[in-house]
Amino acid sequence: MEIYCTRPQCQRPSNFFADLDDPQTLKMVQQKFCLSCGMPLILIGRYLPSRLLAKGGFGAAFLACDRYTPGLRECVVKQFQPTGLGPNQMQMAQSLFQREAEVLEKLGRHPQIPDLFAFFELPVSGRGSQPAEEFFYLVQEFIDGQTLEEELEDKHQFREKEILELLTEILPVLQFVHENGSIHRDIKPSNIMRHTQTNMTQTGNGLLYLLDFGAVKQVANVAAPTPSKATSIYTPFYAPPEQTHGNQVFPSSDLYALAVTCIVLLTGKAPNDLFDTSQNHWQWRSHTQASDRLALILDRMLETSPQKRFQSASEVLTALVQPYSVGQSLSYSQPAPQSPPLSAPVPPPQASPPPPVPQPVNPQPTPAQRKRVKTPPPPLSLGRLVGGAAFTGFEGGLLAVALTSFLGTTLVSGGFWLGLVAVLVYCQLQRWIERVDLVIIAGLTLGIIFFVPALQGGNPIQAILLLGAVSGLLLMTLTLVFRLIYGVLSRFL
Repeated sequence: MEIYCTRPQCQRPSNFFADLDDPQTLKMVQQKFCLSCGMPLILIGRYLPSRLLAKGGFGAAFLACDRYTPGLRECVVKQFQPTGLGPNQMQMAQSLFQREAEVLEKLGRHPQIPDLFAFFELPVSGRGSQPAEEFFYLVQEFIDGQTLEEELEDKHQFREKEILELLTEILPVLQFVHENGSIHRDIKPSNIMRHTQTNMTQTGNGLLYLLDFGAVKQVANVAAPTPSKATSIYTPFYAPPEQTHGNQVFPSSDLYALAVTCIVLLTGKAPNDLFDTSQNHWQWRSHTQASDRLALILDRMLETSPQKRFQSASEVLTALVQPYSVGQSLSYSQPAPQSPPLSAPVPPPQASPPPPVPQPVNPQPTPAQRKRVKTPPPPLSLGRLVGGAAFTGFEGGLLAVALTSFLGTTLVSGGFWLGLVAVLVYCQLQRWIERVDLVIIAGLTLGIIFFVPALQGGNPIQAILLLGAVSGLLLMTLTLVFRLIYGVLSRFL
């Protein structure tokens, strides 16, 4: 069995112990020590780290197992590893780490937030020239799955249906977090994970989980100290203006970050590519196809002023199910006063930048909004364009053989062929058929021709396959040539 050393400076953290492969020895052994630095490896005699998951400026996360559970339950061990802090700063950082554990213990009651299993300190005596050290750990439930950031890499873009499912699942989690006096402050695709456990008896199967409460801000009845760098944790572009300026944050601050997450997933683009810094405004609608309802809701969540956004996650959920028709704007109640600040009020800067002018959710729609029914689909990427050309050429070749065999080489068969190819191209541009759909359609067409000899026109199936392949390669080549010519001309025109 391999045990990974959690000491930050360890030069050879991987340790292998053959005797621990025996289940009885694994349960009975008192302790194991790192062969390189002497660090205790079995944390509080129970948790055995196996590999490093992630490492940042304030800590590291390890995959581990609990040797006192029947199936060696997997878990995540998070170690607090601040560097370059003075004694007072270290004490403050430790208190924040402990606060995170306290918040997680309370929030872990929700089925879509990982449970907290343990929180402990581990003093380690010095060895040789190494001084004595004290480490802090918390142990959480391990969620086996993919983050939405990883899903986006596979899908390239999310569909509106998937975004609505995301909002419907995550907004109740945020409502629970806010009602329990906390705010996440770091919503982004990498902090939302889909559970991919295939065992249908487990309640977590397929659910979205909200992860990483390292930046969590807890509402306290006692005023917090003046904000410092230790609490200024956020992700650029996902965080709202009040958070990046170091001012007080609200539940609507999480809604802003969730909306940025949604438009990133919808468009497949990085947030900095969607934010127009010259106008201080989000420009995302032209990069995707979204209904008026969803676009208006996301635009309101993206308002710069916290008072203009929805004031709670439940308000967004209500807007998602509110009756709506094209040409009519969503009607909302006036925003309620903001909840008490999550930290002691900080005076705003004397010269704050003017708020942007995002598309508002007006009681009366503008004429442009009345006319707009839907936005055009986003342009195809080069890979999809070439793949679509290959499919269209191959399918066109098969259709040409079938139509000429059935109708002969006539204007009628030529008209049918042009019409079918045009329908295929249009369906690809509208994203009605894509990826695996193309393979299925081509396979069905080839199968029909194979099993219906009358459609083969006396040609062997090998010749038909060769014709389809040549047609596909020819159309791919023409597509690349035209794309190259277009790219060159666009630089000069």
